Amino acid sequence: MAGPTVALVTGANKGIGKQIAIQLAEAGLCVFLGSRDRGRGEASVAELRQRGLDARLLVLDVTRLDTIEEAARTLESEVDHLDVLVNNAGISTGFESPAQVSLEQLRETFETNVFGVVATTNAFLPLLRRSTSARIVNISSGLGSISRLADSVLTGAGRNAAAYQASKAALNSVSVAYAKELREAGFMVNVVNPGLRATDLGNLPAPIPGAGDPAEGARVAVELALAPDNGPTAQFLNDDGSAIAW
Repeated sequence: MAGPTVALVTGANKGIGKQIAIQLAEAGLCVFLGSRDRGRGEASVAELRQRGLDARLLVLDVTRLDTIEEAARTLESEVDHLDVLVNNAGISTGFESPAQVSLEQLRETFETNVFGVVATTNAFLPLLRRSTSARIVNISSGLGSISRLADSVLTGAGRNAAAYQASKAALNSVSVAYAKELREAGFMVNVVNPGLRATDLGNLPAPIPGAGDPAEGARVAVELALAPDNGPTAQFLNDDGSAIAW
């Protein structure tokens, strides 16, 4: 394809989202950085602009429908279409097991990781439909693979984090549903596991032992955002580009 020109990345003022925004801007795109915190968002935008990149702020809290709708109106006032939506904003309220997790943790985690993605995607669909090569990339986790979780039952390996893993599994399912619905319109909808990266997800101690560079975790998401018209859709990919079993 000729290449998308306008992108929106949610949760883009830090971590993997910021690196995705940087790499898309370096590829020549006009990138809107979605940030629920105006001050942090402005600082990140200023940093990218100092590097000569086309970066703009879009105040957006994916858990608040009023800010999502306002952000959609703001974006439409500045551009006539949207080519790339990267749903990166995500949280972890902890890694408790099913027997230990609270309903409050479940609700809070799903509010951002699932409901927020659906609300944001639907709000920006009208602008995405005006693109000739719309791309949606959802940032998930290998912990959202039900196949991997099932395999771990016998081995005992890996986490058993009810809220986070269930929310990412739900996100994966929703992503495939979007890919099915939007395929005839030319959309490509894919899911990425960025791998364990040095971010503050879940307020875990930093640096996380074994965590990698967020910029490396961003790479596959950017490749999918810039995929040609014969590229993949309804795929769940690792940070190295390999496929993950749903």
